[in-house]
Amino acid sequence: MKIVLATRNPGKIAELRRILAEFDIVGLEEFPSIGEVAETGVTFEENALLKAHAVAQGSGLPAVADDSGLCVDVLNGMPGVFSARWSGRHGDDRANLDLLLAQVSDVPADRLTAQFACVAALALPSGQARVVDGTLRGRLIATPRGANGFGYDPIFVPEGETRTTAEMPAEEKDSISHRGRAFRALAPIVRDLLSSA
Repeated sequence: MKIVLATRNPGKIAELRRILAEFDIVGLEEFPSIGEVAETGVTFEENALLKAHAVAQGSGLPAVADDSGLCVDVLNGMPGVFSARWSGRHGDDRANLDLLLAQVSDVPADRLTAQFACVAALALPSGQARVVDGTLRGRLIATPRGANGFGYDPIFVPEGETRTTAEMPAEEKDSISHRGRAFRALAPIVRDLLSSA
């Protein structure tokens, strides 16, 4: 059975196909009639569930969605759910990164702690749903490094690392990432729900 990933982000689709390799994963590009789902929730869980339910209903297939973002401690957890549109335009990675760096430019390096957070949701057309979460703690750096990944990866250094997540090979990043942790936790739930559906 196919599972629809509730995203058109090619970076995210590639990442989730690697993490959920045991499943037949398709992206929203196979369902052009399903429009963008407005992320009107104020938490990662609300947004993940909104997207998963809408795509499950629109496709008639199980749908997996996530909402994730960077939560900076000195910014009281922001940009958080607004990470992808922090600069005002959804998905403008460079503008988002530049704005965030400008906002913390006077903060001492040892205070630039942060975490990537992810909530992943599975929804079935019947309305059943499950959610899990994953986090990755680290710190920010002032100068972007690396060409892998997307979003804030070039300025995020995980705890115990000297490289940014944008400097890590994809498989290595997947093994520790917030999204990887959330989706690995979701995989057995997907198996159980699909076998009982």
